[in-house]
Amino acid sequence: MEPSDQQTGPDSGSQEVNPVYLQQLRELDIPEEAAKQALLHTRNVSAEEAAMYYFNKLENEEEGDDDLMFKMVFVVNMDLAMGVGKVAAQVGHAAIGLYQALQEKNSWREMAWKWDHGGAKKVVLQGTNMAHLLELQALAMSLSLPTYLVQDAGRTQVEAGSRTILAIVGEEDMVNNVTGSLKLL
Repeated sequence: MEPSDQQTGPDSGSQEVNPVYLQQLRELDIPEEAAKQALLHTRNVSAEEAAMYYFNKLENEEEGDDDLMFKMVFVVNMDLAMGVGKVAAQVGHAAIGLYQALQEKNSWREMAWKWDHGGAKKVVLQGTNMAHLLELQALAMSLSLPTYLVQDAGRTQVEAGSRTILAIVGEEDMVNNVTGSLKLL
């Protein structure tokens, strides 16, 4: 069998866009290629989603924030006697919970996309105790950074209701304002 010259995969242009949505975007004077890219990036959900993506991206390019780096941090409650496997599972809960929360707002979805396409940087840090995690969460929220705080079910190593991991995501300098003084796990 001869190797094919055709590329396959997400960057090959082989993905189809919804023609109705494409026409609606063209009626908004969005260039065809940009409309197609916006539909692909928003998974053909709707013309509205693609238009919002396109105009947000255009606005961000004008503001020159393409150089911004994003990161996700996980602050572990070191006051709890969690084993390595338990910490790993709790960080997994935090990552999924935060990523799901990021789907709730258009601006947060855009942040998730930038974080993901900028390398999806993740850092695990040491927090002192539950009060410390709550203090960090309040500070992050005051800076409009999305957060997710894991509350354990209590089936294994810690008591039910224990706050185990705080997840925060955002522009790196903003996240560092909250967690920059914490030690790596």
